Amino acid sequence: MTHGTNPRAQITRRRMLQTCSTGFGAVALASLLGGRGSAQVSDLPGGAGLKRTHHVARAKHVIFCFMSGGVSHVDSFDPKPRLKRDHGKPMPVKVERTMFNNNGNIMASPFEFTPSGQSGIPVSSLFPQVAKVADELAVIRSMTSSVNEHAQANFFMHTGFPIMGYPSAGAWAAYGLGTENQDLPGYVVLQSGGAVPPHGGVSLFSNGFLPGQSQGSILKADQPEAIRNIRSRDPRVSQRGRLDFARQFDRAFLESTSADAQVEAAIHNYETAFRMQSSVPELCDISGETEETHKLYGLDSNLPQKAAYARQCLLARRLVERGVRFIELSCLTQDIGAGGAPNPWDQHGALKAGHAAMANQVDQPIAALIQDLRTRGLLDETLIVWAGEFGRTPFSQGGDGRDHNPYGFSVWLAGGGVKGGTIYGATDDLGYYAVENKSTVYDLWATVLHQLGVNHEELTYRYGGRDFRLTDVHGHVIQDILS
Repeated sequence: MTHGTNPRAQITRRRMLQTCSTGFGAVALASLLGGRGSAQVSDLPGGAGLKRTHHVARAKHVIFCFMSGGVSHVDSFDPKPRLKRDHGKPMPVKVERTMFNNNGNIMASPFEFTPSGQSGIPVSSLFPQVAKVADELAVIRSMTSSVNEHAQANFFMHTGFPIMGYPSAGAWAAYGLGTENQDLPGYVVLQSGGAVPPHGGVSLFSNGFLPGQSQGSILKADQPEAIRNIRSRDPRVSQRGRLDFARQFDRAFLESTSADAQVEAAIHNYETAFRMQSSVPELCDISGETEETHKLYGLDSNLPQKAAYARQCLLARRLVERGVRFIELSCLTQDIGAGGAPNPWDQHGALKAGHAAMANQVDQPIAALIQDLRTRGLLDETLIVWAGEFGRTPFSQGGDGRDHNPYGFSVWLAGGGVKGGTIYGATDDLGYYAVENKSTVYDLWATVLHQLGVNHEELTYRYGGRDFRLTDVHGHVIQDILS
């Protein structure tokens, strides 16, 4: 191939990577289809997003409602009459080691369950508003985890590995599919009301070894500056000039590194940050939302934590409208009977008060999010995932708490091509072990990726001489919950 009029002016591989399409990032993304000639990459900066997925996508966006600390499944979506019948009796089966080994006897749920919706899915009195949208839910009652400690379980739920250093599910989605809006990141983590990351910290939202533009961007939904220093102190014209000047040196350096993907990601991040100076303040300004919408979500609540979580849910809808690929919401600690700030659902004692307080925080906002997305025609293209890192034991810890239980617990999905009004899998009659259609975190994310149009076995990244993926070497799509 020649360049210009000089037949000796060969275009080198390095020059081609720099000038063609979007550079090295585009070439890397093209490999997502396993070298297929049909792989096409968009022209967004950084090669963000496949134009053609592995199969037809049912969802474009994911909202991850992470219930940090471990919601008790036997008190929320998996009723066990035997617990009431045998309350106070010793466990009739072997009890595995628990986090604190302060194990008591069988403990009945303090909450009543009611068949909800036309499907009759049992939902406890913890979630009266979610019960009203029960026909949108696909409840998986047989989820399991391989770890029993918060930080490890949080990493496992987010990344498929129980230690830090691996990309989050949101990072994989952003890497593989990018964002539909070049003014916003592909993966956004919402916080408000003083919420902090779960145990494991910000590494839970890491891009790991993936290019830097796929990492989670934390957005504090109720702060004057949702992202620190997002408001420029200089006129945008002069700032744009400086960025253009710096870009010349950045591109030269990129070429000297043989178009290193991480270097190109850093350049891309500078450009995104510049554009976010306008897009983020506009996103967070909810003054244009109607009073009816504010009340629907609970923004008018006199409980600060509920109002703060309601703001996250409303912003999640606004992010979906703006084309963001993956959004994660953060729970807040409560003043009554709740766990610590990183794991507010962690009730080793006072479970009734703690779970009631936490459910009151999230129930109305999440139900409103589902309703609002449905009304706006966005639920079918938005997959909501509700999950904690594990469940809780059917026996008491001490007097009135429950310890961690990774052997069988409940999560649910809604929207995004999911078959609503569905129950999949089961735990035993005590709610201790998954005994029917046992599911794993790998299966969960394989299913999420499938709905996004991605084959989880083909979304890989070579690092350290090995091809890594979100589902490691495991995972099966849970077809029975898909429409």
